[in-house]
Amino acid sequence: MLKTGIKGWMLAASLAVAGLAGAATAQAPAAPAATTATATTGASPATAATAAPTGLRPADSNQGTSGGSLQKADAAPASPALAMDGAPAMTVKPMLGQPTDGLFGIQPQVTKNGLRAHWFHDRVLLPLITIISIFVLILLVFVVIRFRAGANPNPSKTSHNTAIEIVWTLAPVLILVAIAVPSIGLLQAQFKPAPANAVTLKAIGNQWFWSYQYPDHGGIEITANMLKEANQVAPGERARTAADGPRLMATDNRIVLPVGVPIRLITTANDVIHSWAVPAFWIKLDAIPGRLNETSFTIEKPGLYFGQCSELCGARHAFMPIAVEAVSPAEFAAWVRAKGGKMPAPGKPSDAVIPQPGADNSAAVMTEAADAGNMTGPTVNGTDTPPTSTQGATGNPGGVGEAGR
Repeated sequence: MLKTGIKGWMLAASLAVAGLAGAATAQAPAAPAATTATATTGASPATAATAAPTGLRPADSNQGTSGGSLQKADAAPASPALAMDGAPAMTVKPMLGQPTDGLFGIQPQVTKNGLRAHWFHDRVLLPLITIISIFVLILLVFVVIRFRAGANPNPSKTSHNTAIEIVWTLAPVLILVAIAVPSIGLLQAQFKPAPANAVTLKAIGNQWFWSYQYPDHGGIEITANMLKEANQVAPGERARTAADGPRLMATDNRIVLPVGVPIRLITTANDVIHSWAVPAFWIKLDAIPGRLNETSFTIEKPGLYFGQCSELCGARHAFMPIAVEAVSPAEFAAWVRAKGGKMPAPGKPSDAVIPQPGADNSAAVMTEAADAGNMTGPTVNGTDTPPTSTQGATGNPGGVGEAGR
């Protein structure tokens, strides 16, 4: 019995040693494989460990480090003109075209109307408001002290003063006239018709995103939705990065406009009233269903500019951002070609038909009609002669209620 027990223990020990040796042999090839991979790429292990996942844009490589999920791998853009958010690669510039913490006043303006309005606000309205407020405050303090009960045990019974009444009537009139003259001129400049060489951009408001059309450039169409934060997207979905823009302002597709070229902006909506507003352009134009509104402006400085819907339009009104890239005319032409469009002839006036949403020749109505035709087949003319029947009218027996007839 003793010999049998010793043999059993020896057999168990040998099996255990054999198992450990097999596990070590199985793990051994892993290190050479890793070494081979590092040597092939020519990068150090630390560099290989921190490299961005293949297929992600450089700006996306920081996703997933704060509890969020990695964005969906984007395919390599067909053209550099579509490198970032469907537009040329451009990052946000501090204090330009976006809200800035601690900034007091109006955003820096990049259009002539915006510069004019900024000057009017800072040089006319703000000083005038300050002077009037201080003057009224001084009058109130004077009245409280001068006409208090302790200083006037017997109140004055004066009811009229012709000089004072003339002054307080004429002074406000002169102030309003001084404000009205530059205000009317600025308002007129904002709605000045665009020249013949203007680039037409049609902005269409939807609940709750913007869609765009370039009718003079081959009918390019773009849909722009807000990019969510990394902790708000599902695994595999794209999230906002710092390169895309500020929170609640970045979009998955940017629109591109040329610098130094007049822009003809047309707005409308498919459902409720929206408002296309970009503060740096001094633009806020309502988008109304069944109506086309128009204005024009010229961007004078390249950059990335943000705005948002400025008309209460429903539950997700706060999530309708606008992102505009202002580039040189050459870059704009390259972007149009990359989008499959074409540049119009130089100096040629716009001749594109811009139907309102819901019109008979609008894209949505024509698409719905085509889909309905594909499902129902050819339409039968309702005015054709109906087939005749040989059944007489007396063949339809009356009900109980017809017995008395």
